[in-house]
Amino acid sequence: MSRHKRAVAAVALGLAGLTALPTAAQAARRALVGTFQIAPGRFAPAKGAQKAKISGSYFRMTYPGGDPLKKGPYFENSDSAAKDKTYTLFTAGIDKGIRTGSYQPQPTPAFSANGFALANRIVRPLLFAGIKFSLSTANVDQQGGVRVTTPPTIWADGRKLTGDLRSFTASWNKIYFNQGSPKPNGARPGKTTPIAGSYDARTGRYEITWSSQIVGGPFNDFTGRWHFEGVFKAGGAR
Repeated sequence: MSRHKRAVAAVALGLAGLTALPTAAQAARRALVGTFQIAPGRFAPAKGAQKAKISGSYFRMTYPGGDPLKKGPYFENSDSAAKDKTYTLFTAGIDKGIRTGSYQPQPTPAFSANGFALANRIVRPLLFAGIKFSLSTANVDQQGGVRVTTPPTIWADGRKLTGDLRSFTASWNKIYFNQGSPKPNGARPGKTTPIAGSYDARTGRYEITWSSQIVGGPFNDFTGRWHFEGVFKAGGAR
């Protein structure tokens, strides 16, 4: 091989090596494996000149065609502990929150005879329109029956959080509703939005939000808006 050809080959090999290296963005991003502990939801009604304030962890649901971010219209949960019944407030379950790197599946049985959801690892089951609902993650999507290949994952890039919660499922009245982002097939239909949030590595404080449009079933095209905040504990510590 001539000197020129050897030089060209060396450059080609060097470029191939460079393309195999992670980008700066990929190198900066890291998975947070542990428990995203849930701060309880709280609703402070308007008082005097002060506006109503929502904090902690909660859920809202819009009707088909609604705007989950600002305008609604929002479904009212008559059993909500908040004065504004469009907010459903969470209290942490026995695992204290959402675990990443592993699943928190439904128990067996998943429902009582009257349709009340029994999953209690992420949040405590709570009344929603007269029937208790709850949350879980599993390696099989209970709504569609398809295998979920990615366990709950949250990445930190500096103070920014992104994630993959395709296994995230709500259960109510013996029915399952996938409320993850993306969906188990990797798509984000309708008003489904990516996981987004913030993280303070020094204190562990975090906040994540996303929207997930229901596909199929009695709540087809309704959209859940999810908000969780609290403290992240590495290693699955409770």
